[in-house]
Amino acid sequence: MSQYKAESLKKYFDDLAAKIPAPGGGSAAALAAASAASLISMVVNFTIGKPKYAQHENELKEILEKSEKLRGDFLNLVDLDVIAYQSKDVRNALDVPFMLARLCFEAIKLCGDLVEKSNVNLISDVAVAAILLESAFVSAYFNVDINLKLLGDKELEEKIRAELSQKEKQARKIRKETEERVGQIIGR
Repeated sequence: MSQYKAESLKKYFDDLAAKIPAPGGGSAAALAAASAASLISMVVNFTIGKPKYAQHENELKEILEKSEKLRGDFLNLVDLDVIAYQSKDVRNALDVPFMLARLCFEAIKLCGDLVEKSNVNLISDVAVAAILLESAFVSAYFNVDINLKLLGDKELEEKIRAELSQKEKQARKIRKETEERVGQIIGR
């Protein structure tokens, strides 16, 4: 089994396109989330140290610390999703996308905080990150859904669906508000 986080993107995408069972949609969603976290880090790195944003310096450093941790977590989930699929363990196959959805939710909240505090020249990247994170969240939610059906635990199913349904609404709201605020800033 390949550890994709140490491989080239070409290798990952060749395997994703191949007629092999994994990687699949779950790892692709985790890769999208890792891209979004990387964008958040980039925006913050281009903002820290600029006098215009000095009043936000401490908050930006906290956002950077969180985005870097999330980036590592998302990259790990690229591989963990492949392992979970190959294990044929439904509970493991459920836990990985559930974790991805939860982490995407944490990450998208960083986008809302960044819009007014980041380098205006990179503001569109904040919107791209929010869009990718909402997409990865929804993708993970689909994978949770399918595995919940296979697991057959109604009590757990209700609990997880209630949590993710609430987070989906909030993530959608954050993405929408981020897009609107970024659009206003760039005059769209």
